[in-house]
Amino acid sequence: MEYKAVIGLEVHAELLTKTKIFCGCTTEFGGEPNTHTCPVCLGLPGTLPVLNKKVVEYAIKAGLATNCQISEFSKMDRKNYFYPDLPKAYQISQYDLPLCHSGYIEIEVGGKTKKIGIRRIHIEEDAGKLMHTHDGSLVDYNRAGVPLIEIVSEPDINSPEEAYAYLTKLKSILQYIEVSDCKMEEGSLRCDTNVSLMPVDAKEFGTKIELKNLNSFKAVQRALEYEIKRQRDVLESGDKVVQETRRWDESRGITLSMRTKEEAHDYRYFPEPDLVPIVVDREWVERIRAELPELPDQKRERFIRDYGIPEYDAGVLTATRALADFFENTVKLHNNPKAVSNWIMSEVLRILNDKAIEIQELNLRPEQLAQLLTLIEKGTISGSIAKKVFEDVIETGKDPETIVKEKGLVQLSDEGQIREIVRQVLEQNPKSVNDYKSGKEKAFGFLVGQIMRATKGKANPQIANKILKEELDNIG
Repeated sequence: MEYKAVIGLEVHAELLTKTKIFCGCTTEFGGEPNTHTCPVCLGLPGTLPVLNKKVVEYAIKAGLATNCQISEFSKMDRKNYFYPDLPKAYQISQYDLPLCHSGYIEIEVGGKTKKIGIRRIHIEEDAGKLMHTHDGSLVDYNRAGVPLIEIVSEPDINSPEEAYAYLTKLKSILQYIEVSDCKMEEGSLRCDTNVSLMPVDAKEFGTKIELKNLNSFKAVQRALEYEIKRQRDVLESGDKVVQETRRWDESRGITLSMRTKEEAHDYRYFPEPDLVPIVVDREWVERIRAELPELPDQKRERFIRDYGIPEYDAGVLTATRALADFFENTVKLHNNPKAVSNWIMSEVLRILNDKAIEIQELNLRPEQLAQLLTLIEKGTISGSIAKKVFEDVIETGKDPETIVKEKGLVQLSDEGQIREIVRQVLEQNPKSVNDYKSGKEKAFGFLVGQIMRATKGKANPQIANKILKEELDNIG
């Protein structure tokens, strides 16, 4: 039987407000345990929460950027459960009246565009953090009360690849509108996923499995790939999938059972009595809409239109706002968009991937890349020398012109000097000359390499190629 995967994602994103959702404590990451706390976020008796207006504004901004409807009337609710990282024994969240609902984002997988629905975006407070040791468990309440938005997708995702594309797009949007830094390593972006299998012609969903411990988008994709295969094996063997929560074991590449749950947990929600309802003025919503920056899809289309770069390039360059800004700032200084794009996509991204960092963390300014590309365009240095200069720029922070002067890397373009070197190379490599004359084109590339070696990479490649061909043609 053929099965279809049905996937839903719940994404929690910490908001970039300076203070917590219901008190004035800092939201700054780090700090000694339990130092970013006060009686309100510690849930001490007699304290009252006060809703941070910036939290509502950021949530509305996220809702507008994901095509959601903004509720004119919503409220906060108490989600009741007992756990050591929850000092009040309840979490202030939203239940039946979320701030944003009925949205969508578009993803592209396999060259096809697909719309993924967003059921709701609601605001809530984060819990503290438990740390387990051999001697027992410790809790740090610095994170308690940090504002979150929870973004719940519709079950419109049908493959691990679509899940990865959805998360990547959502992260990009949140970073563009500057409501969250989305740093998974700091816990400011977290994701849970639900997955089930159903026969392709069925009308009802299969038994849902919840997956936990997903610390990266790649982990989400790999966990889904494994879980879909596991569930298919269970169904094809004639057994039934048991509703449960499973955790992803990254080192073993498998999911493991954590707990079974036949019914959804009853959190005994009721309206938060200490907070008034949230009434959103339409004028406020429209002001926020007017302040939205250019979003990833809009920027990608503009890059294709204004800079004449391929769609693929534009998609890579607009994946993050910081990378898109770096590209545009470089083009302002070196008006050759395709050359700038090529260097960013090859050399810059290579280093970012190697170091596992973002462009803003790299020791490189747009002015430096523009200067390097200008040196190549003028023929001052060759492309191969430029790559070495680029590495030095990253390592030392010096400008390319300074490095070229200090190391004497100016490109050799004197035809007389190059011709003399070419003749020496031909004399030293008679076999390659004969191979070329016999029709073996690879010999030409070998000889070019010898010329570049003899000049320590400084020979102008175009001139060297031209002179080499002339000299080979002159040999009888």
